[in-house]
Amino acid sequence: MAKRGTTRYQLKKSGGKVVHRGQTGRTLGERHGEHKEQFGKDTSIVKVGPKVSKKTALKWERDGGKRI
Repeated sequence: MAKRGTTRYQLKKSGGKVVHRGQTGRTLGERHGEHKEQFGKDTSIVKVGPKVSKKTALKWERDGGKRI
């Protein structure tokens, strides 16, 4: 069975528009801190679905990060 340690997320601006989709094996707080430098402080990070395997997360990201 594959290890499920990867979290999928969406980064949203204050108006709710999704500006970035991604996946990480670290905490969402750490990843959000990195994105604040690029996208500004008025962003929020939202977890999408449960933790999944790295392979599944990469496929989700390639497919455009569609909603689950």
